[in-house]
Amino acid sequence: MSKEIKSVHLIGLGAVGSIYASIIHQYDNSCIRIILDNERIERYKNGAVINGKRYFFDLTVPKAGDKPAELILIAVKGHHLKESIELISPLVGRDTIIISLLNGITSEDCLSSAFGPEKVLHGFCVGTDAVRENNEVIFHNTGKIVFGEHYPEAKGKAELVSEFFTRTGIPFSVPDDILKQMWWKFMMNVGVNQTSAILKAPYGVYQTMREARELMASACREVIPLAEKEGIHLSEADIDEYMNLISVLSPSGKTSMLQDMEAGRKTEVESFALTVVNLGKKHGIPTPVNEMLYRMIKVMELNQHLAKPADKT
Repeated sequence: MSKEIKSVHLIGLGAVGSIYASIIHQYDNSCIRIILDNERIERYKNGAVINGKRYFFDLTVPKAGDKPAELILIAVKGHHLKESIELISPLVGRDTIIISLLNGITSEDCLSSAFGPEKVLHGFCVGTDAVRENNEVIFHNTGKIVFGEHYPEAKGKAELVSEFFTRTGIPFSVPDDILKQMWWKFMMNVGVNQTSAILKAPYGVYQTMREARELMASACREVIPLAEKEGIHLSEADIDEYMNLISVLSPSGKTSMLQDMEAGRKTEVESFALTVVNLGKKHGIPTPVNEMLYRMIKVMELNQHLAKPADKT
């Protein structure tokens, strides 16, 4: 095992990835590299604008024979995970540590199957309010990366990452039960991401409108009995905790799903509502709110897709 992590590779320079890439770059621009494919690398040759500042990151398209990465942060959307696994493969060596910041509760198992559980730490980010518009990312709250060792084979890896994040200025926490925290974040995404996409609501709507909070909570509540069946204890207090977190975010900040919907991009509804629906079927528990949200968001996606050919503007 490495004695110290000196550099990180990051894949996914969207709203979330840009936050942490910019922090590490400000610490030392030589200790972060951005992983891209041949198509995307052209977009960033003129830099990336984050909070009004243009960053020129070290860009790389992985190839066979490259030096293995010490740490890889994955900050793509769920439907890009398979592609990302293939892209980072040349960089994954014996001692490489991988942390997924993806929404949902399934990406770590995918990464473990591809590279081995000893390389994978469970993780997510929370408390960010980054907005990506016109290829520029703006954020007020950096939030933090939450991670930990769920797989026994990964024992000792969290300490190495903690030292690196402390040194580079990345806010983080390492909870005792990372899996419960991931389910908590999953429950919140099921609520706020999906309802914000349908309501076209930035965080300010949830801060000021009781009806929006109630709709969000109704989607969250369907996760609680499912989590219990999977050995995770969640409660109404966990929903209240996230409401408190939303209250301090920028009122103009938007969830990732709302941003995707506004930009006409594919959403992560399969990672949220469809996962809840499938777990409900597995355990024989009704999930009518998420069934409705799934159908509504899929219709909205389809309408956007159908409208694109006729859009001449």
